[in-house]
Amino acid sequence: MKARFTYVGIRVKNLDRSIQFYTKLLGMRLRGRFKIKETKGKIANLVSKDKRFTLELNYYAKNSSYNTRYIVGEGLDHLAFEVDDLDKALEEARLAGYPTILEVNTKKSRWAYVKDPNGIWIELL
Repeated sequence: MKARFTYVGIRVKNLDRSIQFYTKLLGMRLRGRFKIKETKGKIANLVSKDKRFTLELNYYAKNSSYNTRYIVGEGLDHLAFEVDDLDKALEEARLAGYPTILEVNTKKSRWAYVKDPNGIWIELL
């Protein structure tokens, strides 16, 4: 089977706060929001500025069988975003309330992590 990667869907604790993080801080665009009756869920689809990556944010109501105990990442390690200026991006994140939690410098590259509102590690490179 040949397949193309389409999008990543992550479960979030607060849909509006998560949309704000990915749109305001990381420059993604909200493509649409809708409800899924079958799961008692709400979904927001975000697209990267270059339209090459889609991120689906999933929120489930308290009475949904999909609203289980939230464990950060639930096996998701991190999401990576390339930025034009790492220092500027880290400063913007800090000012928005998302401090750097880890910065890595190697001889060939440098990257850093912040956490989104759900505790998911976001790599900036």
